[in-house]
Amino acid sequence: MDVNLLSIFAIAVVALMVPGPATLLIIGTALSEGRRMALAAASGVVTGSLIWSGLAALGMGAVMLANAWVLEAVRVAGGLYLLYLAYRSARSALRRHAPTPLAGGGRSLRAGYWRGLGLHLSNPKPILFFGSLFALAVPPGASAQTLLAVMATVAAPTIAFFLGCAIAFSRRGVVRHYERARRWIEGTFALIFGAIGLRVLFARAPA
Repeated sequence: MDVNLLSIFAIAVVALMVPGPATLLIIGTALSEGRRMALAAASGVVTGSLIWSGLAALGMGAVMLANAWVLEAVRVAGGLYLLYLAYRSARSALRRHAPTPLAGGGRSLRAGYWRGLGLHLSNPKPILFFGSLFALAVPPGASAQTLLAVMATVAAPTIAFFLGCAIAFSRRGVVRHYERARRWIEGTFALIFGAIGLRVLFARAPA
């Protein structure tokens, strides 16, 4: 195999250690809506990651990086979606009392899944990450077995990290602390989502 899977694994872990919108969404969902909804959102994020990874393995990542208008469309969609999340968090922060948690029925879990998937598919960061990773770390003409091995190497820490966040931040002790400082935490999330959304929305297009 002409790729260094250990190096690729390390790159994936380092990338995950930098908190992004997906991590914040999962943590916020775990704190405010419980473990099942957080796991649903995390599953959506993981699905989005697998989609971008698969497209990059098929060569679509390089095509996207070479066509600025594709990145522009994703960037605008992602920026607007982050601003929408900022609005949701701000509205929650302004409420005096916390909303009643959802029961976790099928429909609400689907909503959580699509929320995570929509965020990750509209985030330009995974396009840049996977496009660059496959362009630089995988030689041209790599076999299907090699491509699948690279995808699995990146997917393993991704799944563990996002599902782990959903479980860790939905623990009772963590949630109790959240309930005491809910409005401050939601306000912080609103500021972070808003700042990232504006940064993404008004970022300069790649040359």
